Formats: sequence, C-alpha cells, structure tokens
Amino acid sequence: MSEQYNPPRAAVALGFFDGLHLAHRRVLESAAAQKEQGLRPRVLLFDDHPQHVLNGKTVPQLLQNEKRDALLREMGLSPVNCSFERIRNKTPREFVEQILSGELHAAFAACGYNYRFGKDGAGDAALLQTLCAEYDIKVCVCPELDIDGEPVSSTAIRRAIEAGEAEKAARLLGRPFSFAARVVAGDRRGRLLGTPTVNQPLPPELVTPRPGVYVSRVSFDGTTYTGVTNVGPRPTFQAPEVRSETYILDFDGDLYGHTVETALLRYLRPVMTFPTPAALQAQIARDIQAARSL
Repeated sequence: MSEQYNPPRAAVALGFFDGLHLAHRRVLESAAAQKEQGLRPRVLLFDDHPQHVLNGKTVPQLLQNEKRDALLREMGLSPVNCSFERIRNKTPREFVEQILSGELHAAFAACGYNYRFGKDGAGDAALLQTLCAEYDIKVCVCPELDIDGEPVSSTAIRRAIEAGEAEKAARLLGRPFSFAARVVAGDRRGRLLGTPTVNQPLPPELVTPRPGVYVSRVSFDGTTYTGVTNVGPRPTFQAPEVRSETYILDFDGDLYGHTVETALLRYLRPVMTFPTPAALQAQIARDIQAARSL
C-alpha cells in the first residue's frame, strides 16, 4: 500500500494587495508569523483587479508586480497567483471549501476588517471566521489602521500621489512611492545644459504622479543616489509627452539600457515654462541645491 501524501498546512493572507501599504502589511505579517507554528506562509494574489473584471474599471496600481513579489518574498511569503475570473462566481462556502481548504490547505487565514469574498462580495470577515471554523482554519481579522486621522487605504494613497503629496504617500505606504523602468535615450538637452538626465517612461500600469519636480532617490546596480526628477511634459521645449527625467547628483556615467528605480521623496515645484534655456538652467541649479539641503 502506498503512503498517502499530506501536503504541508498553510497560513494564507487574503485581500487584494495592490500596494503592500502598512494596513496590508499587518495582514501579511500575521500570516508570515505562523511559520513559527510550522505553517507555510502564503499570499493569494489575483492576476487582475476585481473592479476591472467586474465592471471594466481600470484601477492604477501603486507598485509593479515585480516589486510586489520581491517585497513579499522578503517577508517570507510565497505568492500564489489566481485568476479572479475563476473564483468570482463561487459562493463564500465554495471559496472556503474548494480554494482555501482544498487547494491551499490552509490551517490559518488572515484578512482585513473590511475583507469581502464570494460571489457579489456576499461574504465578510465575520462569515469567513464562521465558515473556516468548520474546516479547522483559524482566522485573524486585522483592525482598521489609521494614520494622520484617516484609514490607510490604496485609494487614499493614490490620491496623495496624484496630488503630489509624496511624503504623505510614503507615510501610508511605509516606503516612498517608486517605479522601475529601463533608461531610454532622450533629446540630450539636459547634457547641453550641463545637467544630463536619466530618461524613463512611466510604467503605464501605475498611478501617475502629479506633474512637477521632485527630490528623488535613484537606485541601480546596488547603489543609491539623490536625484532631482521632473515628472510630466517639458513646456519650455514644446514637448507634451509625459516622462520622468532625473538628474542624479554626484554621478557621471552612462545608464542607457539599465533598469533604474526612482523613488519620489518630496514635491518641490510644479511644471513651469521658462523664457529661455538659460532661465531653465538657473532654476535647475536651485532645484539641485534644494535637493542637497534636504
């Protein structure tokens, strides 16, 4: 008689972790901590935003999937990718029985206080606890997390980024808002002005920051520098396309083709039109001095 294989029991984090902000991290850390109890920490991820599947609404992301997965692995969690389309019509009981218990072999589940699941969002955190008890699954429901007098949420963070409130976004995220993109060739006007820039297309899946000039942190090849980043068009040169251009302080090198991560730390000023390149050059010098002082 062959020996029956019993897969290891898991601790599963439940939610839509589109930002890995501080409230998300409470849920994730609850699942990760169960490793000490002999459980395998896992996180259920969806390949598309539920709002896009349900009503076609595009919801800008707060971080790229590669960054998300790297942060999850740093926390000790194994991502489990799932199609939301596949589970959207399951009843709450079917989700717990077939997915949480049957496929993920959960002995523990963690979620937020406002977690919804099952067809039409029929299940809430209280129902999750009730159903999981029938399958010997313990449930941790994390309470609301407030910072600066408001709940931490992906919506609040998107609004902060769109308003240029980089420091507020960082407080809610637990880290600065950032994006990684390959450096592309620009028009070399920065080099002619004595301030060569790193040109990056903004990842289309991410929320678009308020156009303007930011103090930034630039990371590549294991090194980190301070930068001054312009996000948006360049009206002085009649260039309407939105892009990210960063002058890296105290760096002299060629980064074309490299992938660079740019984190926006503080909003300095809006996009401005200058009468001459010399006037723009003088303003860039003031922006660089402001970045150094910060």
